[in-house]
Amino acid sequence: MVEENKKVDHSAPDAEFDWDAFTNEDGFAGEKRTELEAMYDKTLSTVAEKEVIDGTVISLNKREVVINIGYKSDGIVSLNEFRYNPELTVGDTVEVYVESQEDKKGQLVLSHKKARALRSWDRVNSALENDEIIKGYIKCRTKGGMIVDVFGIEAFLPGSQIDVKPIRDYDVYVGKTMEFKVVKINHEFKNVVVSHKALIEAELEQQKKEIIAKLEKGQVLEGTVKNITSYGVFIDLGGVDGLIHITDLSWGRVTHPSEIVELDQKLNVVILDFDDDKKRIALGLKQLTPHPWDALDAELKVGDTVKGKVVVMADYGAFVEIATGVEGLIHVSEMSWSQHLRSAQDFMKVGDEVEAQILTLDREERKMSLGIKQLKADPWAEVDTKYAVNSKHTAKVRNFTNFGVFVEIEEGVDGLIHISDLSWTKKVKHPAEFTQIGAEIEVKVLEIDKDNRRLSLGHKQLEENPWDVFETIFTTDSIHEGTIVEVFEKGAVIALPYGVEGFATPRHLVKEDGAQAKVDEKLQFKVIEFSKAAKRIILSHSRTFEDVKKAEETAAKKEAAKSTKKGVKKVKDSLEKTTLGDISELAALKSQLEGGKDAE
Repeated sequence: MVEENKKVDHSAPDAEFDWDAFTNEDGFAGEKRTELEAMYDKTLSTVAEKEVIDGTVISLNKREVVINIGYKSDGIVSLNEFRYNPELTVGDTVEVYVESQEDKKGQLVLSHKKARALRSWDRVNSALENDEIIKGYIKCRTKGGMIVDVFGIEAFLPGSQIDVKPIRDYDVYVGKTMEFKVVKINHEFKNVVVSHKALIEAELEQQKKEIIAKLEKGQVLEGTVKNITSYGVFIDLGGVDGLIHITDLSWGRVTHPSEIVELDQKLNVVILDFDDDKKRIALGLKQLTPHPWDALDAELKVGDTVKGKVVVMADYGAFVEIATGVEGLIHVSEMSWSQHLRSAQDFMKVGDEVEAQILTLDREERKMSLGIKQLKADPWAEVDTKYAVNSKHTAKVRNFTNFGVFVEIEEGVDGLIHISDLSWTKKVKHPAEFTQIGAEIEVKVLEIDKDNRRLSLGHKQLEENPWDVFETIFTTDSIHEGTIVEVFEKGAVIALPYGVEGFATPRHLVKEDGAQAKVDEKLQFKVIEFSKAAKRIILSHSRTFEDVKKAEETAAKKEAAKSTKKGVKKVKDSLEKTTLGDISELAALKSQLEGGKDAE
C-alpha cells in the first residue's frame, strides 16, 4: 500500500521521451534534420544589407513590384520607382538595394531607386564611352529644355536635341519615357547632357542621302510644313528640307506665307532648282496649278471695264488684282484728268474695290494697264462752251512760278495767270506777294489752248483798266503828293493817289536843302513821263522846286531884256535930234549902254 500511495514527480522530464520527434511535425529529427537544413541553406543567397544585387520580377500590380533576390522572402518595391521603364514585366532582371533583411513584420526591404543611384555614374560614363542607347524619363520642363531621369540622375535635354524639327510645345513630352544618348558629362559639376535627336539623325542622314540621290527638277514630292518665315516656307521632304519662296506660293499677291499654309500641313510641291550638292532645294507650290493668265477670258479686250481689288500701292500707281494672279497697273496719270502730279495714295489705298477700263493688254507678256479717269467725261471735251473766252470763274491756286500762278478751275482743267495779269496798278515781283497756294481766286478766261489743255487766265481783267483814267490825271508836269514806300540802288517806288505807283531815280529824290529823300517821307512829285502801254509813271521831287527857280530866272532875264530895248529906243530918238556938237556926249552914252549890256 505504501508503494501505491507514493507520489509521482511530474515536473521531472522523462529521460526516455523523444522530444525531437514530438516538436517536428514533418517527422525529421536528429542528423537527418540537420542534413536537410544544410541542403536548404545552400538554395538561398547570401544577402548582406546595404548592398546592390540583381533580382527578378515575379509579379507586379498597379502599385507594387514583387522581386525575388533568392532570399528566404521576396521584397516589394513601389512601382513608382520604375516609371522610367513603363515596359517592365514579369521575368525582367532589375537591380535593387538591400536596405534591411527584414523589418518589424519580417519583410525583406528593397529599393530600386537607391540601387540605380549607386550605380548611375558608372553606367552613365559607360554609356558615353560605348555610345550606348539608354532610356530616361522626362520629369519636367526647364529653361531651354527638359529634365530627364537617367539611372536616377537628373540629366539635361536641350530643346534643340529633342527632335530634328523645331519643337513648339515642350509640355507634350513631360511624363514620357524616351531613348537617349549621353552626349556630354561634366564630372566637376556632376552635369549630364543627353540627346534624343542624335538617335534619329543617323537614320535620317541615310534617308536624306537616298532622297537627294533621286531628286530631279520638275519632280513632285509630298512634304510637311516645318517652319514658316516672312520670306518663305520650309518643307520637310522626309529628312531633307526645301524652301518655297513667298513668290512661289501663289500666283496672287501674298503678304505673309501664313495666309497660304500652316504648320505641320502636308502638301505636294514641285522641285524648281537645287545646287550642285543638293543642299539648297528650291520648291514651288503655285507651279502645280495653271497660270491665271492662261485662264483669262479670251473675250477680254482693250476698252472693257473690269473690277478688282487694290493689292499694292506705290507713288507712281496702284496694282489692281482683277482675278487671282492677274493684275493691272493704274498709273497715277490715269487716275484723274488733272495735270497736277500727285501720289497715287491721294486717290486709293490697299484693299479698295475699284472699277477701271483696260487701256493696254499684252497676254504674252502678261501685262495690263488700267485707267479710272476714262470712266468719267473728259472736261476738255466741252471746254469751249463751259469755259468760253471772257467767261468768269472761281479757281484754286495750285502752284507758283516766277512768271505766274497755276490754278485749277475744276479737276482736269488748269490755267495760268501771268504775273502781269494779276494787277493793273501794283508791281508784283512774285505771285506769293499777291496770293497763296490753296487760296481761291477769281479769274477771267483770256485764251483757250485745247491742244495743250491749258487756259490763259487773267485776274486784273475782272476790272476796267484804270490807266485810261490815270492818263487824264497824271499828265506830264502835273504835281501830286506821294509817299516813298521803297528805296533801292536805282531809285525809289512812290505810292500815288488811287493806288497807283510811280518811280523816281536817285537824282530826282534830292530835296531843296540837298538832302536825299528817305522811305516813308511824304513829298510833292512832278510827273516827268507817263506811259499807258508800259503802265509806267516817272516822277521827280527835285523838279518841283528846280523848275520854279528856273522860271523865276527866266522871268528876270526877260525883264532885263525889255529894259535894254527901251534904252536903245531912247538913244535912237535922241540921235535924230542931236547936232554934231553933241557927238562926244552920244559917244559917252553909247559906251555906257554897251557896258550895261555886257554886264547882263
